[in-house]
Amino acid sequence: MIVSREVARRLRRAAAVSPLLLMAALPARAEALSSGRFTGVNGHDASGTVTIERQAGRAVLMLGPDFSFDGAPDPKVALGKGGYDPRAQLAPLKSDEGAQSYDIPASLDVTGYDEVWIWCEEFAVPLGMAKLK
Repeated sequence: MIVSREVARRLRRAAAVSPLLLMAALPARAEALSSGRFTGVNGHDASGTVTIERQAGRAVLMLGPDFSFDGAPDPKVALGKGGYDPRAQLAPLKSDEGAQSYDIPASLDVTGYDEVWIWCEEFAVPLGMAKLK
């Protein structure tokens, strides 16, 4: 196949530009801010990893695929420091097992927290906790 000089020039230019366009289109890498492992509290079983990441300028709490919780009424996910902080409650627990994510509001400074809690709102008791490092 014979290619004209103009077509060859355009192909070389496209090949040189395409990797840059591809890199610009890729999502920014997440930056891990802290992580920990769950343990059960008050006779409950909780295990698995938790990570707080910065993704595209926002903080996100990620429960790992190894997350497992034995279940309880009204479980919520929250942050804490030296204990559960009701002002840092993120959302109801989506599932008793597996990977899941929770947006952390911009109004919460994640550097001020060193724990993640699974909290029973109905009975006001802790169910699981992960110390963040």
